[in-house]
Amino acid sequence: MSQFDRNQSVWNQPGQYQGYAQSRAEYDAGLRSYMLGIYNYMTLGLGVTGLVAMAVVMMSRTNPALAQTLYASPLKWLIMLAPLGFVMFMSFRFERMSKGALLGTFLAFAAVMGLSMGSIGLVFKMGAIVNALLITTVAFGGLSLYGYVTKRDLSGMGAFLVMGLIGLIVASLVNLFMQSSMFATAISVVGVLIFAGLTAWDTQRLRQDYDVYAHDGELMAKSSIMGALSLYLNFINMFQMILSLTGGREE
Repeated sequence: MSQFDRNQSVWNQPGQYQGYAQSRAEYDAGLRSYMLGIYNYMTLGLGVTGLVAMAVVMMSRTNPALAQTLYASPLKWLIMLAPLGFVMFMSFRFERMSKGALLGTFLAFAAVMGLSMGSIGLVFKMGAIVNALLITTVAFGGLSLYGYVTKRDLSGMGAFLVMGLIGLIVASLVNLFMQSSMFATAISVVGVLIFAGLTAWDTQRLRQDYDVYAHDGELMAKSSIMGALSLYLNFINMFQMILSLTGGREE
């Protein structure tokens, strides 16, 4: 059985792991530290993505040939698909990777995402990007806070949200050929709702994961990086959906 099996019942009650008792204060402090680590890694990843994207935009404006090479040649497919490869690699290999290797892979993924996101800065006005970013930050913060503090069990949403995400991916692929603006708008609206739900659901799931990994510092550290990856993806996708709805393309 995998040491990361979430179905393994290792805690009898909050603050007690296989006979090792913690006070409520110690448990709460540990949980806060774990969740803060997740948000810190997520913020670090977003920062790397933003810096790379801005660098690409600035260099492309002074050297248009760079934008042509990155986004109008076969290289664009590598830039588009590479992040998916990183996510799959981390998901299947994280149990065997050290914390340092996992963090390095996450940051490399964030940098590659920056290359992909750089195209947004060439298509949309800076004001529209900042506006969408602010809306996403406020919405994400509120939803994640809800997932953290709510007493309601959100686990039942998981299967529904994953099915919705798969449907969203299929619809997006179909619209690559249809090129329907109305269909694209519908996809963005549904996408915002799906990633909003995933943000709250993932946050609650990550809080519960602390009970599983708290006994092992290495496991907990790697879990926090994978948790940061989940929330990072929710944030980035929500931002892209909101940006497509608010508009503000360069003319």
